[in-house]
Amino acid sequence: MSEDTICGRYKSCLKEYGGLPMMKHYREGAWREISWNEFDGMVQRLGSAMLSLGIEPGDRIAIYSGNCPEWQLTDIALLSIGAVNVALYQTLTAPQAEYILSDSGSRIVFVGGEEQLERILNCYDDLPGLFKIVTMDNRVCDHPDVITFDRMLELGAEKLDSRLLEERLEQCEADDLCSIIYTSGTTGNPKGVMLTHDNIMSNERATRTLGEVNAGDVTLSILPLSHSLERTVGYYLPIFHGVTIAHARSIEELINDFPVIKPNFMVSVPRMYEKVYTKVIANLEKEPAFKRRMFEWALKNGRKVSKLKTEKKPVPFFLGLKFKIARKLVFSKVYEKIGGRVRFFASGGAPLAREISEFFHAMDILILEGYGLTETAPILTVNRDTDYRFGSVGLPLENVEIRIAEDGEVLARGPNIMKGYYNNPEATAEVIDSEGWFHTGDIGHLDEDGFLYITDRKKDIIVTAGGKNIAPQNIENVLKVDRYIEQVCVIGDRRKFVSALVVPDFDELRVWACENSVDAEKNEDLAVNEKVIDFYRERIDALLEDFARFEKVKKFVLLPGEFTEEAGFITPSLKMKRKTVEEAFRKEIEGMYRENGDVQLRAGPVRVALK
Repeated sequence: MSEDTICGRYKSCLKEYGGLPMMKHYREGAWREISWNEFDGMVQRLGSAMLSLGIEPGDRIAIYSGNCPEWQLTDIALLSIGAVNVALYQTLTAPQAEYILSDSGSRIVFVGGEEQLERILNCYDDLPGLFKIVTMDNRVCDHPDVITFDRMLELGAEKLDSRLLEERLEQCEADDLCSIIYTSGTTGNPKGVMLTHDNIMSNERATRTLGEVNAGDVTLSILPLSHSLERTVGYYLPIFHGVTIAHARSIEELINDFPVIKPNFMVSVPRMYEKVYTKVIANLEKEPAFKRRMFEWALKNGRKVSKLKTEKKPVPFFLGLKFKIARKLVFSKVYEKIGGRVRFFASGGAPLAREISEFFHAMDILILEGYGLTETAPILTVNRDTDYRFGSVGLPLENVEIRIAEDGEVLARGPNIMKGYYNNPEATAEVIDSEGWFHTGDIGHLDEDGFLYITDRKKDIIVTAGGKNIAPQNIENVLKVDRYIEQVCVIGDRRKFVSALVVPDFDELRVWACENSVDAEKNEDLAVNEKVIDFYRERIDALLEDFARFEKVKKFVLLPGEFTEEAGFITPSLKMKRKTVEEAFRKEIEGMYRENGDVQLRAGPVRVALK
């Protein structure tokens, strides 16, 4: 049995960690544990059930669900019999799910709940390759091809064939396809990224010593397992180190899960850290003057210590003493809210504002930012807990090559690069050249020590009418750290100047409005209030003070509602669909570029903020 496959490595870890808790999940009002041995018993039964249904090596099996132990049970079970995991975000619509199931030729789909079941049933007759639907929440349905998860386990127990399971496991090889992950793509139909066992295991091998991760540690899982970052970094890597995975109940319950689970580390996207940052700042401003001054003193000394640590310089005795006092008297409250024993956080999926990394590190909370794509399984570069630079996405993995093309595009080569796009050789040829270099589509540069810095997506770069190149993400990341700003979409391609669609944090804005005698309560009313717009103008100007004149936001519109995935404005991995946004808000955008600056919003007239 080869440890170069996910299922082979899993079996080796089973022998080593068998008695340890593998997962924790919240069910029926309490946190419950699943041990490695208990988990494997269910894997055996589920694998046998799929064999009894005629699943052959290479068959595609889809998982259309949110995070839960059943997701990972299904994954390990199907990989162990040589099948291929096709992961679907639970938020995908029926047409989106139908496209993926049809394109992949999936044979069985495991669904997480009522919504997913209904969506599949609506298109089931148009999917001739699909012959079974498994309800992971054990929902009963009178459709003849629907079966519950528990019934699958019973079927597996009845048909258990250990010899056949072992044979299938032995047949699994490193170059075999293990997963097809469909990119959430900001335009067009998604493409199926084909990842082999070796693609993912090469990432696992290269990251074993990058951070302090020990058997018995606990990590809190919040990102969807359909996301390649969570799949590799939040799932495979932890279990291969004997780490217990606790499934967070939800984003809303995260603050309550932290003190119960007490994670040692956690993987997330920048949006979580941005929200924590703005919440800390907002709460601080409500504190008495003495407490604010105390926090500022603590943060000032924390920044000094952070700078020395980053530069790998010793911390002077008295500065170290002051920092210990700051940790004990000030920062300890923050530590308690995140469980009290976090060694580091990991961030990926989108750029993290440098200000946020430095802020957390000043409190002795390290966020290790990395970089990669679904097509790279996903890690290409990452900051280490012993070697990091804020603002960068770290150094390349030891088995990965990075180079910068003449036009600034980041190119990568290594064993983690995908096999290609499923059923799409033309698209594959567009991104992997004859020398094996994968063209990431991102613009970046390497510093003198090899740390990679990402500027923006190549296709998102704005070229103004005056010929100036602007990276919109740089502007958006700076604006989003403001406590009063929830989302931003910067506009300006082929335009005379930069403008923006801004979604306020209405909870914070209402507090400000009350304190400043603004007679408005509804989002629509706040978004058009002149005093509110002037307030945002001042904040945006201050935040972009250090930007070049041509990069500054000259006009903006406040929107009364968020850019949501349900409305089609962001992908499941929280990337902005810029073309969709620009098309939907064409009237507002064109209004900003008319001489008089008038614009009509859906809720009524909106005044455009002029600079």
